[in-house]
Amino acid sequence: MVNARAKHRKYAPAHLAAGAISVGSVTMTAVSAERDSARQEVPEQLRNDVKLLGEMLGTVLAESGGEDLLADVEKLRRAVIGARDGSVTGEEITAIVAAWPLERAKQVARAFTVYFHLANLAEEHQRMRALRERDDAANPPRESLAAAVRAIREGEGGEERLDELIAGMEFHPVVTAHPTEARRRAVSTSILRVSAQLEAWHSSHEGSSAAAEAHRRLLEEIDLLWRTSQLRYTRLNPLDEVRTALAAFDETIFSVIPQVYRSLDAAIDPEGTGVRPPRATPFVRYGSWIGGDRDGNPYVTSDITREAVLIQSEHVLRGLEASCTKVARTLTAYSNLTPASPALLDALASAKAGQPELTAEIGARSPNEPHRQLLLLAAARLRATRERDADLAYPDADAFLADLRTVQESLAEAGAVRQAYGELQHLVWQAQTFGFHLAELEIRQHSEVHAAALAELREGGELSERTEEVLATIRVIAWIQERFGVEACRRYVVSFTRSAEDIAAVYELAAHALPAGRVPVLDVVPLFETGADLDASPHVLDGMLKLPQVNKRLDETGRRIEVMLGYSDSAKDVGPVSATLRLYDAQARLAAWAEEHDVRLTLFHGRGGSLGRGGGPASRALLAQAPGSVGGRFKVTEQGEVIFARYGQPAIARRHIEQVGHAVLMASTDAVQERERSAERRYRAHADTIARAAQEAYLELINTEDFAVWFSRVSPLEELGELRLGSRPSRRGAARGLGDLRAIPWVFAWTQTRVNLPGWFGLGTGLAAVEDLGVLQAAYREWPMFSSLLDNAEMSLAKTDRDIAQRYLALGGRPELTERVLAEYDRTRDLVLKVTGHSRLLENRAVLSRAVDLRNPYVDALSHLQLRALEALRGEEADSLSEEDQQHLERLLLLSVNGVAAGLQNTG
Repeated sequence: MVNARAKHRKYAPAHLAAGAISVGSVTMTAVSAERDSARQEVPEQLRNDVKLLGEMLGTVLAESGGEDLLADVEKLRRAVIGARDGSVTGEEITAIVAAWPLERAKQVARAFTVYFHLANLAEEHQRMRALRERDDAANPPRESLAAAVRAIREGEGGEERLDELIAGMEFHPVVTAHPTEARRRAVSTSILRVSAQLEAWHSSHEGSSAAAEAHRRLLEEIDLLWRTSQLRYTRLNPLDEVRTALAAFDETIFSVIPQVYRSLDAAIDPEGTGVRPPRATPFVRYGSWIGGDRDGNPYVTSDITREAVLIQSEHVLRGLEASCTKVARTLTAYSNLTPASPALLDALASAKAGQPELTAEIGARSPNEPHRQLLLLAAARLRATRERDADLAYPDADAFLADLRTVQESLAEAGAVRQAYGELQHLVWQAQTFGFHLAELEIRQHSEVHAAALAELREGGELSERTEEVLATIRVIAWIQERFGVEACRRYVVSFTRSAEDIAAVYELAAHALPAGRVPVLDVVPLFETGADLDASPHVLDGMLKLPQVNKRLDETGRRIEVMLGYSDSAKDVGPVSATLRLYDAQARLAAWAEEHDVRLTLFHGRGGSLGRGGGPASRALLAQAPGSVGGRFKVTEQGEVIFARYGQPAIARRHIEQVGHAVLMASTDAVQERERSAERRYRAHADTIARAAQEAYLELINTEDFAVWFSRVSPLEELGELRLGSRPSRRGAARGLGDLRAIPWVFAWTQTRVNLPGWFGLGTGLAAVEDLGVLQAAYREWPMFSSLLDNAEMSLAKTDRDIAQRYLALGGRPELTERVLAEYDRTRDLVLKVTGHSRLLENRAVLSRAVDLRNPYVDALSHLQLRALEALRGEEADSLSEEDQQHLERLLLLSVNGVAAGLQNTG
């Protein structure tokens, strides 16, 4: 390949290069056996990509900041690698970082942050290569829809059971605007451009002009990524968040969905797919909270909600129009060879009566091609729907689907089955999945807001602005349903549901907002978040069954009801171990309640991206759910950085949806559920012992006097708001205690300190309370819930750095708290390794272990830079800092926060 300036190729990470890396006259060999092992496991193509991108970044750094900037970056890089080996001390690294002017420290922080963006991109391309290599129809990859179909067909009751499970399968991801995506949208789009050029470079022939041009463009885009500000200067508003999330729909989701359905259809009947009506039914339905979630966000108003739906509709109508036009242009079936059905001819005649000029124009362009004509007319009607041309617009998505069905059935009757069930079927699937609203907009509000509004309405006096806004929101729901249909917006989630009265309040407010004939259809969803609320959830549902509005909806929906479980606040409330078991128990009780009352229950899992908020692989978590709690249906939030990670690339998006689909099917089988029941019976008493001890240790820590003050000193908690990650404030109110702090900044701040406390604290004490190691090891092997708990904690522990964490904790001036946290870390790490039988963390997860081992030193570099800023801002001389130094330190801190988030790939 065409070489970059060789003398600037010094930023390529030594651990990913083919061998040692030369820096001037210094040659660095592998610094530890563990890191050398990880380096050797790196696939050659990935190693080459990281080397290439690193060399190019080195070129950019030298061109932009001079050779001395590159030398400083390299000096810190060598030092942090040496620290892992023991040849460099933490004090020496502190001295290196402290010697730089603040402006240079910021440049170095930016350099490591950009490196992580590029390393993440290289890993993403490696994942895509691996997916392509494993794509074998005869031997489907693990956790694919084809693998699930084969397993069920061969072992779960044959074709009849397979059809039953597929017919009932639902996957309902709900994108949310939780502020855990530390990257600016400009940075994300810049990374996508780098990705496109890397792909072009891969596909070009070595030595060709195309390779040279791709190399030049790649260097240009990396240079622009370096020059793009990592920090936002203005806070996002909710509509910015809507548009950011919709980029994933535009770029991947819209086109990937029919591919997933085709994959399932081919797995069911490989010979018949594309020449018969599909056996795969659309099972994915997207939802969104962005522009609808007003719990604690004063910037989400009824006007914002209305505008969010309009923006969504604009995007999906453009997508459908483009797809419809594309299919129409290729459908050149001549009428003599493929005659139109009477129904299709009637549809064209009706269109001619209402739109003679348009139909004449289309007919002139496509003579004797009636199928093409109706699709071109459909595309014109989609455009008219988007432009609000009432004469030509479709009244709803069902009318558009009816036209597609007319074309499809006509083609099939004429014998053109490949045209009927090929690309046209993909368009049908897109219309069925997205409608004219793209994703159902869900409303969320806190129960206390409803209670206060009702109190005002019952008193009959002048209404507050907040109460008026509650009523306006319900009126907007009614407007959305009138415009786009009930499915566009009907779910209303009530945060901190404590009783059935909290559900009844929404229905009563709706009656106040609108006259009886215009009250919108509402499915009010209780959200149980704290440990006590999870315990009381079946009792609340008993009360809901007494509400006439709930019973009416049960009759209309085939006795369907939805319940949301909050992972974030429950873990923050009682600790990660106890929360896991309480959530498991709540699922089991709710499943039993649903069976007793003949209700089809859907559990809505409010999971975050990080482990402290219920994160981790969704497919593995599904297989560890309580028996009976899935029932073929899985609804989950897709939050923050998770959206970009899972839907940034088509191949990865498809793999994610297939993995979840596989898990939904398998978790609903009798065999998986019986395995879970059997293991729980054997080990439940031990799990209870673990949970009690773990919760006691966790509560003892967070209930320590002035713990909140200490936490704010040892972490960048107070500064996170300056990152302008999202439109919502980090606290629900003006109080400064942990109680009002949202779970997102709670987890984000602990991640930055390299402690990762919300992912593991208390587990060591809990495991120690069970004195029989053999029982714990057996539970880990045999009980999916327990193994999932330990595996997630092990990942969190692997991303913890004890030495660096100790420096953060020391900032609080409470050595007894520092000692307690570190002692629990040591205890937890030791016992997790003993129970899992691993000699090191993540020993059984080679790819993840390799990524963590190779990233950690570079995250260390950013942590040292962050500590410099934090120690100055928290130190005794903080009050005497000049305004200029204060600003430089705060900016250094925020730049390092971005970098650590990129390096660990977990935030809040």
